[in-house]
Amino acid sequence: MSDAASHSAGWRPASYYPDPAIHALDPRFEKYWLKLSAVERLTTGLRWAEGPVWFGDGRYLLCSDIPNQRILKWEEETGAVSSFRKPSNFANGNTRDRQGRLVTCEHGGRRVTRTEYDGSITVLMDSFDGKRLNSPNDVVVKSDGSIWFTDPVFGLLGNYEGYRAEPELDMNVYRIDCATGKATIVAEGVLGPNGLAFSPDEKILYVIESRGVPTRKILAYDVSPSGDKLSNKRVFVDAGPGTPDGFRVDIDGNLWCGWGMGDPELDGVVVFAPDGVMIGRIALPERCANLCFGGVKRNRLFMAASQSIYALYVNTQGAAGRLGPRGPAPIQPFFACAAAVCLASASSNAFSSVAA
Repeated sequence: MSDAASHSAGWRPASYYPDPAIHALDPRFEKYWLKLSAVERLTTGLRWAEGPVWFGDGRYLLCSDIPNQRILKWEEETGAVSSFRKPSNFANGNTRDRQGRLVTCEHGGRRVTRTEYDGSITVLMDSFDGKRLNSPNDVVVKSDGSIWFTDPVFGLLGNYEGYRAEPELDMNVYRIDCATGKATIVAEGVLGPNGLAFSPDEKILYVIESRGVPTRKILAYDVSPSGDKLSNKRVFVDAGPGTPDGFRVDIDGNLWCGWGMGDPELDGVVVFAPDGVMIGRIALPERCANLCFGGVKRNRLFMAASQSIYALYVNTQGAAGRLGPRGPAPIQPFFACAAAVCLASASSNAFSSVAA
């Protein structure tokens, strides 16, 4: 029986080191594997965990639980779990902007929002050319402050992770200019765009193609010197039987990818080197949809896996993003709004605020 299969009947942490759930598939992975670290399960009882994001200034993790209409908060110092926002408007992917504010993709509102320091919600985008977005899925912020997100139709397919509706737009990847609020399509023709992330130098944007034919793929694009356009679309990884979803990039340019589809031999996390070779695997008893780096040193991998959140210390750090032209923006204290209500907005591409 495989490691993942043995865990699925009733998960238990490894009783010895090195953790048998961690596998080096290439010698290059050895430098990232802490042999005295094991996979931990931080909490369970979610319906579909997604969009983890780390708040270092408060030492807590936020994670979407899409069908349960909530964003959960896990505190590193105490292990306490609480509801950060409920209802969440079927929130999916999350990240932080250059000022430390939460940026969220909402299936229910078919929009991308920003949570301000006081807990109020600003709608960044909910339509394009007069048509409603589909169901924004995942989001990343570039060093210039621009917001890049994917917009597949997954949240429109039923009432479990959103509201059933007909799409008004093709599935695209968008960029929002942080200064003007103007949105542009940076990638089209992607079959089910999903997770996305920049290389550490921001010269490459990686995008998951969830409906690739006949298999899922990780696509790569070159980012223009101006930082606002993409070119040279290519297949970085053909996932074969695997199912890449959300992912993050470490400081060496490796891609740490949520993986699996209910197959014990696939469920967990896989790691790709910058040349596209799979170098490592972390077996989990559940499919991992997304992940992020966090902890005091950004060396703790948080994995949102179906009904649970797992963590593992690794010997690398998540890429923090390049400095902007004036250096990083100062991080201000972020105040959680425990019961912010996300109201539908009729805004176009301009920013607008709604009461939380």
